[in-house]
Amino acid sequence: MNVLPQGHPPFKVGKLGVLLINLGTPEGTSYWPMRRYLKEFLSDRRVIEVNPVLWWVLLNGIILSTRPKKSGHAYEQIWNREKNESPLKTITRSQAEKLAARLADLPNVIVDWGMRYGLPPTAERIQALKDQGCDRILLFPLYPQYSASTTATALDKAYDALKTMRWQPAIRTVPPYFDNPAHIEALALSLDAHLKTLDWEPDVILASFHGLPKDYFMAGDPYHCQCMKTARLLAERLKLPREKLQVVFQSRFGKAEWLQPYAQQTVEELPSKGVKKLLMITPGFASDCVETLEEVAIGLKETFEEAGGEKFSVVPCLNDSEPSIAMLDAIVRNELKGWV
Repeated sequence: MNVLPQGHPPFKVGKLGVLLINLGTPEGTSYWPMRRYLKEFLSDRRVIEVNPVLWWVLLNGIILSTRPKKSGHAYEQIWNREKNESPLKTITRSQAEKLAARLADLPNVIVDWGMRYGLPPTAERIQALKDQGCDRILLFPLYPQYSASTTATALDKAYDALKTMRWQPAIRTVPPYFDNPAHIEALALSLDAHLKTLDWEPDVILASFHGLPKDYFMAGDPYHCQCMKTARLLAERLKLPREKLQVVFQSRFGKAEWLQPYAQQTVEELPSKGVKKLLMITPGFASDCVETLEEVAIGLKETFEEAGGEKFSVVPCLNDSEPSIAMLDAIVRNELKGWV
């Protein structure tokens, strides 16, 4: 207990914070909520590394006039109507709550969650942890594979918040966990469990990761290598032959070359190569979102079936499942060593 002299400003110390940071989500599917979200996201110089003057004109002209409607339609397909929010927000909140329960034996640890874009903002949650007495905070970007456009920008936002604080907490960051044994095990358990629910055997399993412009890779971004290693370790863990589990990259936009092979093109071509039963897994996403629930589970399913495919299924992201929370628990406990 702190005994303070008369007139001393009150403060709390002695707690440890764990902040899960996810990408973010619009607050609604209509034009203006989508526009606000897309403007924040697409104004990020970590995400769009093109001439800023030219991009400002394109963004505030064509893109923000047309894309909110298209993106809003995609979100509408997967929206959590019960809570009136996107699944990403529902799942991230649940991950934090379940992780907190798993860490109940560490009474000084407080778990919270925030978003890089949208609500709740990262800065607000860092301040909330500090107000509760957290003088040490572990930042956990929920991206297994590192990229400047995901992990780095999430941490940038946290550091921006720290710049405004007179009394900063000590900070640690969770490193990319693409090859962490706990992560590979959670993916393996998830894939194996899903296979057991099917009454058919997939001809091919596609591991689909979010795309990245090739220029970013050539500039030194390690994302591609880490995606490939995740897929290789998962295949080895399940004893799958190399040709059984293949890697593709999704969510490409614009005219620039991105990491290949492209998911859309690959899925469209597979039936002509004799692949009639396809299973997809998305090991780069910690929780289901518009890219997995709409782009893959709806869009790529339609592509596959229209091209002649017969059976299609998608393994859910790790989300707030037991293997996922066990993984988060193992990673957090390791990173808190010396603090607890």
